Amino acid sequence: MKSFMDSDFLLENEYSKILYHEYAHDMPIIDYHNHLSPEMLANDTKFDNLSQAWLYGDHYKWRAMRTLGISEEFITGNAKDREKFEKWAYTVPYTMRNPLYHWTHLELQRYFNISETLSSDNAIQIYNQANDHLKGEDFGSRGLITQMNVEFLCTTEDPTDTLKHHQTLALSNFKTKVSTAFRPDNAIFIEAEGFVDYLEELSEVSGVAIKSFATLCDALEKRIAYFHTHGCRIADHGLPHMYFASFNEHDLNTVLNKRFDSKTISNDEMHSFKCAILLFLSRKYHEYGWVQQFHLGALRNNNNRMLAQLGPDTGWDSIGDWQQAEALSKFLNELDTHDQLCKTIIYNINPRDNEMMASMIGNFNDGSIRGKIQFGSGWWFLDQKDGMEKQMNALSNIGLLSCFIGMLTDSRSFLSFPRHEYFRRILCNLIGRDIANGELPNDTKWLGKMVQDISYNNAKEYFNI
Repeated sequence: MKSFMDSDFLLENEYSKILYHEYAHDMPIIDYHNHLSPEMLANDTKFDNLSQAWLYGDHYKWRAMRTLGISEEFITGNAKDREKFEKWAYTVPYTMRNPLYHWTHLELQRYFNISETLSSDNAIQIYNQANDHLKGEDFGSRGLITQMNVEFLCTTEDPTDTLKHHQTLALSNFKTKVSTAFRPDNAIFIEAEGFVDYLEELSEVSGVAIKSFATLCDALEKRIAYFHTHGCRIADHGLPHMYFASFNEHDLNTVLNKRFDSKTISNDEMHSFKCAILLFLSRKYHEYGWVQQFHLGALRNNNNRMLAQLGPDTGWDSIGDWQQAEALSKFLNELDTHDQLCKTIIYNINPRDNEMMASMIGNFNDGSIRGKIQFGSGWWFLDQKDGMEKQMNALSNIGLLSCFIGMLTDSRSFLSFPRHEYFRRILCNLIGRDIANGELPNDTKWLGKMVQDISYNNAKEYFNI
């Protein structure tokens, strides 16, 4: 029997071990999509205790605690931080076979050199031990990033953001390069309750009075230019599915005017508007030489009662089951037809779509750029062992795993970076298993290079870092 989470964790044979320890382990991290706070990085914020560093904002943990019947007081409520940690420690043994169990202990090991399994029995001991570490010079927001050998990370900001914290970071001595991704979802979801108020804010920030579809595009273009000036080269979108519909400018203005007048718009009108604004944005990304990302398939804000109480991104989202292929194909084809399709990463959250997504990217990889269109890594509910393996197997079977740009954290936690290690171990084990089965040659030099490319080199080249 193997020891729990020893140095060969997830590595089933000698080939897997060689690939991980000799090739993957020391590669720097490029985390090209996350939701970390640039303000905390700019201020090099210190954490008073482990709860602040580990539990605040982590809706993965919150969902597990709620499932166990723990009161919201100890999750997002007013309980003391130590009490919240005790409730999390009580929860951890019940998370066995959920990726939280692995992530929890990887993070305890890598940041705090704690190898014990967390439970109620040792909660206070581990809490105090970790808190002692957090007092150290290397355990501020920046230090936690530096410890994990992160070369580049990209946060996610709305077009109205001033990027002042990124400007501070650009002038600091922080060795990790910090950039931002342009996330214009609020300008796309015309049906959202706060859409009109958002356009007022966008008008103010851009200096463009938004009174029509054309002026909305002008405002967004000004913000794209502003973000570009401050180093942004990536855009990101969180959509239930892609949109493709016919439209003309007169109809788009009519739809906008209806929203300005608080009138109901039809589904067809909504889809036409979203298609039009997304095509405009994508064409601008191509013009500026950016990479665009589309995170597709999440069914968000399912629990109205808890959404009203806690707001979005607090753990009430799930996997959606929309048909994805046809509209996505037509959207990408429209851009490609006019040579306006930039580098594109497509993520899905429903595993039934893995093979579809893996085959879709091949339709638009035209030989102009290595791996131009990417099938993104296992995302959200799929960023665990089974989900990652299925994503990589689908990509291997239908495309080229060797061109894959690898893992990202998509996290709000400064302690989440061992997930890159988790991914690399899973990758090395997949390949090592094939060597052991005689399905791949025992050429660890070549396969080691492939592992290093997927872990780091491909992303470095793709994002021109």
